[in-house]
Amino acid sequence: MSKLRSAIGLLLSLLIAVPPGAFASSHREAPITALDHAADITDFYAFVSYDHPDRVTFIMNVDPFLQPSNGPNYFPFDPNVLYQINIDNNQSAMPALTISFKFQTNIQAPGVFTGFVGAGNGIDAPANSPAPVAPGTPIVPPAITSLTGPGAAGLSLQQTFTVSATLGGHTYALANTTGAPLIAVPSNAGPRTMPNYDALAAQGVYNLKGEGPRVQNIRVFAGTVADPFFIDLGAAFDSLNFRTSAGGGVLTKEQDADDYSNIAPNSVAGFNVNTIAIEIPINLLTSDGAIHAATDPKGTIGAWATTSRTQTTIRNSPNPIMGEGSYAQVQRLGNPLINELIIGTGSKDFWSMSQPINDSQFANYDLDPLLARVFNAVYGIAIPTPPRTDLLPLVTYAPPIAPAGTPAGPIADMLRLNTGVPPTPYASRKRLGLLAGDAAGFPNGRRLTDDVVDIAARAVAGVLAGSQYNYPIGDGVNAPDVPPQETFPYVHYAYSGRDSRHISPGDPTGCGDQPNPSSAQNSDNAPLNQGGPTPCPVN
Repeated sequence: MSKLRSAIGLLLSLLIAVPPGAFASSHREAPITALDHAADITDFYAFVSYDHPDRVTFIMNVDPFLQPSNGPNYFPFDPNVLYQINIDNNQSAMPALTISFKFQTNIQAPGVFTGFVGAGNGIDAPANSPAPVAPGTPIVPPAITSLTGPGAAGLSLQQTFTVSATLGGHTYALANTTGAPLIAVPSNAGPRTMPNYDALAAQGVYNLKGEGPRVQNIRVFAGTVADPFFIDLGAAFDSLNFRTSAGGGVLTKEQDADDYSNIAPNSVAGFNVNTIAIEIPINLLTSDGAIHAATDPKGTIGAWATTSRTQTTIRNSPNPIMGEGSYAQVQRLGNPLINELIIGTGSKDFWSMSQPINDSQFANYDLDPLLARVFNAVYGIAIPTPPRTDLLPLVTYAPPIAPAGTPAGPIADMLRLNTGVPPTPYASRKRLGLLAGDAAGFPNGRRLTDDVVDIAARAVAGVLAGSQYNYPIGDGVNAPDVPPQETFPYVHYAYSGRDSRHISPGDPTGCGDQPNPSSAQNSDNAPLNQGGPTPCPVN
């Protein structure tokens, strides 16, 4: 994921050619996060909620390339990491609102060898059970059907989490409206252990309440999900060697118009990721607590995600790992793909730990993007002459995202969102976002289906500088491996650890050669469902 993001990061960075170096849609893109996966932000999304246009959904994904079958501990959130989403609403590149998340791990059955176990109504010791375990003694608990109560007996590795909002110098705890704890949705162990995983995961959507009249009507979800990112990572990192035989490089008109098919391999297909999704009313995000039209400067916000660790980590087995001291930022992510592909390796960690308001110190990496030079050399296309000021709207408050008259603010890598632009209906949604006339798409915020790789590549090539630089560059991966949901939390729930496989379009192996009528289809008629291809038969 880190590499995926890194490719995207580079593209986006180049895209942003003028900005500071904060394109962080990346997987393991910096030395520090290559060694600290739990603190690695793979992607960050912000968009006006499809079913509640008076709210904005933010999605922060961390910990890349999670293999669904990789038990017994799977991939819990790190209790020693502080996960935060930051909102700028006054063009200062400083957080006016910060939402913080902390996780706690509870091992409820310390004698059990795996985090999740269960089957049917439970399995007892058989008649030939040797002493001292008597026949009829419960051995395997019932299948996991709930996050709490009797249906959660096999949920040994349980994570709870807390949410708080810092606004106007005050920090407010955001609690479950029922008073019950917030529980992170576990990874999908498989159909025996979790026979109705989607129903189980849906239990992880919580309504929150907090102090003050504005801190209300907030929904949250945390847990392991299918990674929504999509890219031909291998081709991107082979010196942009896009697969022309699969439509990569420069797409045909028909390939470019197809928002749903993948004709090149999606390197993230079949991998999970840990996600935090939160839906917040727009009147809590704007500076004056009101909802504004798209033409009003007060309606555009900037957002970015960060992870932080305490300055000291103490490992004293058998005691839990402990953190001491103040928190230090490990990584940040606003626009996708900047740190990974634009910032030099010697500056990546410094960039990760810097604040957006100081991004002007990295401008030398963006004024003449190397990626644009690579496109010029590899594909022979003409590119704009530096300095590349055409990318300025990505790192300041400017049209076509922010309305005319909005103070530009300092150069800063933030994902900017005009909250006055209504969500685009599914039938009219375009993967190329603003480039295709879809005003609610990237770089006006970012949705799960926005093809940031192709958008960034075209921006770096110069499409924002004029129609003469409008080249249909693409990697041939136009959509996520599995379709996101149309309602909160929008992400597709996790792949099955038992039944999922990493199968690309056209791969004849495994059990994926027969379409699943309930799944989405790609151009090769290979199904894109919860397990990637059609699952192998479940015994």
